[in-house]
Amino acid sequence: MRKADIINTVSSQTGVERSDVQEVLEATLATIKKTLIDGDSLFIRGFGTFSNKKRAKKIARNISTNTAIILDAHYVPSFKPSKIFIKSVKENNIIS
Repeated sequence: MRKADIINTVSSQTGVERSDVQEVLEATLATIKKTLIDGDSLFIRGFGTFSNKKRAKKIARNISTNTAIILDAHYVPSFKPSKIFIKSVKENNIIS
């Protein structure tokens, strides 16, 4: 599913104009990004938590030139789904 599909689905389910749904979705995603850039976490009850995880400094290898590269410690965005969300996905995606 793409962003356009989300916009169309929400618009048809709620009866809200597509352009209004797009504006709200864009603002929501911008808020999530800004929160993580500022170093804060974002918790949405029943959905999950967006946070930053610290990656330690390490030595990596460029396999094409066979040289070592030092990667400094850095943060990467992370998402941890809530237990309710995990449970609902497990119950609805049973492999036969």
